[in-house]
Amino acid sequence: MAWYSQTWNWFDGAWHEGNPPLIGPRSHVAWLGSSVFDGARVFEGVMPDMDLHCARVNRSAKTIGLEPTMDPKAIVELVREGVKKFAPGTALYVKPMYWGEAEGLATIAPDPESTRFCLSLFEAPMPVPGGMSVMKSSFRRPTLEAMPTDAKAGALYPNNARVIREAKEKGFDNALVCDALGNVAETGTSNIFMAKDGVVYTPFPNGTFLNGITRQRVIQLLRDDGVTVVEGTLRYEDFATADEIFSSGNYSKVMPVLRIDSRDLQPGPFYRRARELYWAYAHSKGVSQAA
Repeated sequence: MAWYSQTWNWFDGAWHEGNPPLIGPRSHVAWLGSSVFDGARVFEGVMPDMDLHCARVNRSAKTIGLEPTMDPKAIVELVREGVKKFAPGTALYVKPMYWGEAEGLATIAPDPESTRFCLSLFEAPMPVPGGMSVMKSSFRRPTLEAMPTDAKAGALYPNNARVIREAKEKGFDNALVCDALGNVAETGTSNIFMAKDGVVYTPFPNGTFLNGITRQRVIQLLRDDGVTVVEGTLRYEDFATADEIFSSGNYSKVMPVLRIDSRDLQPGPFYRRARELYWAYAHSKGVSQAA
């Protein structure tokens, strides 16, 4: 039995099921990491902000020296086509990606003319809000001068992986990761929010972490609802004493944090409101998968 869930992929003008081989040992991406991707969701008959995700993958490609080959609108249409290959109502993760196939400058940079594209859709149930626990990671987020932190680049994720490994080894689900100056940036998998004395706070996007599409949507929805949301400089101690903490990300959308270190928390009113507002947005202004 395959280790992966039901999957359909579009590349080279056709749909392919499963996990077909796309690269070889001489492919630039296989040994020098020239890949970018994006992640979006199809659930409950909608695919909110799909157009923004498809546009961002093209920007990410350019950031690492690749040349996008697909128009974002064409990617969205392929998503709608691919959704029909699954049973109605199946929750999906949508992953458009680019990678470099051939060597370019001094072999280190990919040849932009060799850029390849694949759109992968796979079954991924929406996580049920549960009790995510977090600690402080001993690892840091890189700066823009050190890594392409302004792209959703595959090369960034080994660092995220060691954050998660460390957290799991210490009995936590995830961790808060700081930037080079010791300010909280995000978790190992998502953007982060906290509330204190009736105000919601989230780290200012200072170039060390991706300013997530779901993050931006949640901020806008809360502000439109009359909530004060402050983007600023936050230390780990701010989160340790927060009234509530919640995260935002494309895979799980809006989720509560129920423990930080040894301190238990409850799902708070701002988390609940953010999740309610996002679901309402998704169903009223999100892009229908059947459109």
